[in-house]
Amino acid sequence: MSKYKLRRFTLLDKLEKKFGKYAIPNLIVYLLIGYVIGYLLQFGQKYTGVPYLNYLTLEPHYILRGQIWRLVSWIIIPPDTSFIWAIIMFMLYYQLGSSLENTWGSFRFNVYIFGGMLFTIIGAFITYAIYGPTVPIGQFISTYYINLSIFLAFSTCFPDMQVMLYFIIPVKMKWMSIFYLVIVGYSIVSYLMAGYLFAAMPIIASLLNWFIFFMMTRNLQRYNPKDIHRRAEFRRQATPPRTQYRDGTPIARHKCAVCGRTEISNPELEFRFCSKCNGNYEYCSEHLFTHQHIQH
Repeated sequence: MSKYKLRRFTLLDKLEKKFGKYAIPNLIVYLLIGYVIGYLLQFGQKYTGVPYLNYLTLEPHYILRGQIWRLVSWIIIPPDTSFIWAIIMFMLYYQLGSSLENTWGSFRFNVYIFGGMLFTIIGAFITYAIYGPTVPIGQFISTYYINLSIFLAFSTCFPDMQVMLYFIIPVKMKWMSIFYLVIVGYSIVSYLMAGYLFAAMPIIASLLNWFIFFMMTRNLQRYNPKDIHRRAEFRRQATPPRTQYRDGTPIARHKCAVCGRTEISNPELEFRFCSKCNGNYEYCSEHLFTHQHIQH
């Protein structure tokens, strides 16, 4: 592990110790609630004719002129999809987000999600600096690619987990993530070759967070569930059994289930388990053949 990686991860640990108490638990739930609000506004547009969502997009031109709520309000603009796929998306990203938060902890999950949003905002302002107000940047920005970064993060932590594609075809997460990366990469290259940097920038900015979080801090692999189990098993096997309590009193390894005597109080006794009792019951030599067998 390089010094650079170690330093970055140490910084993340220090930030968690200092600011971890401010982390928002169940962040994915609040994001999905925001989507519900966004869908309701989208539904209202069709019947009232008022373009509610147009006042919520991430438009640097209007933000610099006082509409600062757009720095946050764009988060609730939902992906453009059908109702059925919206329900499937809700269920999928709730499971993915909850699993990531349980694996990393609330603070790191917060850093990952808000980092993706921050990069998107920065990308929007860079695009505005290049094109000015001539391009409606907000029309190309949504949380779709941030959702994709959640999917990629999950597949990085759980590469061998299988999902049912179209509820029929079993596919491992790593193959799905590779497929999505190829599609997204093709989209970025196509936009750049056509000179549409304003369309490619939101995609690059959203996925940049995933790249930084995993490629430059690979030691976060220690939060992989398999690695956690492996280390816990190693510690369990490597830790010698305790021989005394904290006050110095020795811990007995054998205890008679009838009289309660141990090898410490009565070192002259021998202790054996009874094969006829239902459970792990141990008896001293005086009660091994005279006790009443326990069958419950």
